[in-house]
Amino acid sequence: MTNFRKLQNQLSDGRDIFYFDDEASQLAAVRKTDSRESSMRPPVAQMRLDSMTGEWVSIASHRNARAFLPPAHMCPLCPTTETNSSEVPDNFDVAVFENKSPSFGPTLADQDDPQYAVVDNLALGSVRDSIGRCEVVVFSPEHLGSLSQMSVSRVRTVIEAWAERTVGLQNLPGVRQVFPFENRGEEIGVTLHHPHGQIYAYPYVTPRTNKLLNSIKAYGPNLFADTLDFERDSERALISGEHFTAYVPFAARWPIEIHLLPHRHVNHLGQLTDDERDELAVIYSALLKAIDKIYDTPTPYISAWHQAPLVDGGENVRLQLQITSPRRAADKLKFLAGSESAMGAFIGDVTPEATAARIREAL
Repeated sequence: MTNFRKLQNQLSDGRDIFYFDDEASQLAAVRKTDSRESSMRPPVAQMRLDSMTGEWVSIASHRNARAFLPPAHMCPLCPTTETNSSEVPDNFDVAVFENKSPSFGPTLADQDDPQYAVVDNLALGSVRDSIGRCEVVVFSPEHLGSLSQMSVSRVRTVIEAWAERTVGLQNLPGVRQVFPFENRGEEIGVTLHHPHGQIYAYPYVTPRTNKLLNSIKAYGPNLFADTLDFERDSERALISGEHFTAYVPFAARWPIEIHLLPHRHVNHLGQLTDDERDELAVIYSALLKAIDKIYDTPTPYISAWHQAPLVDGGENVRLQLQITSPRRAADKLKFLAGSESAMGAFIGDVTPEATAARIREAL
C-alpha cells in the first residue's frame, strides 16, 4: 500500500493547515508553528438567490483586497523565511490550508441540513450565509514552475492531497459538493504566480451539476458508462489506460478541451484505489505536458475535478476531469462574448476531432 505522511497543524488565526509529504520525502516529521500574530478572520459572505435562474451568488466583498501578483520575495505560498512570514510556516512538499479570504466559510452549519440552500418558491430577496470552506493547495515550495513540469511522483502526492481533503470536506456539516480545481495562467485570472490550486466546499449543488443530474434523469443512470464507451471508440480518444480514458469530448466548447473518466464507477477522488491513483498521476502529468507542447509558450487552462454531490441522485455521478483552455491560436484567445456569456450558447471555433489530433501529436 502506498504510504504518504500527512501532518495537520493550525495557523496563528486558527485556520487548519495540512502537509502531504512525498513518499520518499526527507522532510522532518515535525513542522514549525506559525509565529505570526493572530488576526481576525473575515465574516462569512452572503449568498443571494437569483430568482430568474434559481442560482446562488456568493457576495464575498472581503476578497477584493486579497493579494494580487506580489513579487517573489513577498509570495504568501512560499515557505516562511526570516524576511517573509508566509501562509506556510515551514518547508513542505505539498501543503493545503484554509483560504484567508474565502468565498465560502469559515462558518459551518450547526447541523447538516440538505435543504439549507433550497428555496422551493424562489422567493425574491432570499439570502443565506455562505457556509462551507475554501482551501488552497500548494503544489511545490518552489515559487516558479507548474504542475506539468513536476515529477509524476509529485503529481501523485497532489492527487493524494485532493483525495484526502475531498473526504475530509465532505464530512463537514452543510457541505453538498467538493470541487478541486486549478487556474493556471494570468489569462485565466490567477492572482499568485506560485503553482497552486484550490478546493471549494459548497453548501449547495452547483448549477453545472444540477444540469448533469437532470440529464441523468432524462437519459438514465448509465449516462457515464455509455459516454465512456462512445468516446473510447472515437477518433477523439487520447489515452486509454487500464483504469482511465482521456478524450476530447464530442461537443467540446473550448478550443482546447480534455475530459477524463475512470473505467470503474467512483463518485470522487477519495474512492480511487492506490493502483488507480498511480495511473492517474501518470496520465494527468502526460496531459498537462501535452497541452504545454502545443505552442511555444505555456498554455493557460482550468483543470476541474467534477465530483458527485451529496444529494439524492448523486450516486449516479461519476468522477470526471475537465481541462479547458481559451487558447485558439498561439496569439489568440477565445473570449466569452454575447452568445456564450449572455445566453450560455457556445459556438466552437475548432472541431473536436482536429483538437484531438493536435493533442495526440503533442503526446
